Amino acid sequence: MLSVDDLVKHYPAGGGEVVRALDGVSLAIGPGELVALYGPSGSGKTTLLNIIAALLAPDSGRVAVNGRNVSTLSTRDAQRYRRTELGYVSQSLDLLPGVRAIDNAALKLLGTRANVREARERVAPILERLGLGDRLDFRPNALSAGQRQRVLIARALSTSPQLVLADEPTGNLDSQRSHEVLQMLTDICTERQIAMLLVTHDLQAAAFATHVHSLQDGRLAPHDPPELPVTARRS
Repeated sequence: MLSVDDLVKHYPAGGGEVVRALDGVSLAIGPGELVALYGPSGSGKTTLLNIIAALLAPDSGRVAVNGRNVSTLSTRDAQRYRRTELGYVSQSLDLLPGVRAIDNAALKLLGTRANVREARERVAPILERLGLGDRLDFRPNALSAGQRQRVLIARALSTSPQLVLADEPTGNLDSQRSHEVLQMLTDICTERQIAMLLVTHDLQAAAFATHVHSLQDGRLAPHDPPELPVTARRS
């Protein structure tokens, strides 16, 4: 599903210094797998997600989704790839102000051929599964940060993507809701055979992941993250 081969991305830092955001990163994620990626701020995690999402070009290396090199897509094809094949959950909690939760979640679908009614019918069950069944008509200013995060997760899943990239999807959730969302993402990966790369600081995530990686100074570290709490288990 996803194959990342020897990915390199460096940035000039002034004074002749170079920031090695990615320095030969390789990983693979198959259908139904949820991979957790840990690392401190500045370790290259968001750069990796942006390259996989065809938002940023690598200096070298290859990112293939279903065998297609997404780093060489035209602007139009990259937009289509992000709209129909990829789900992206960013750290931003930006929702359209004054727009109901169900319509905010349906926004990505409306960029396809789905009409408003079809889009609402497709996202409503996802929102309900995320615990927002009684918040479908709420506007963003009436939702908590965690609830807005879940609306964005529903939006990312709305087009039934083959690959989901999630940048701290539980960062605004309490431990109980985080556990519930991680379980739901795991179940959806298995049921729909989605490949998911989850960038996180939430140690619970590793208990749900099929594989765990750490990113340090632009390289995948050969060790797992710190000792995990026994508060969750992948079912």
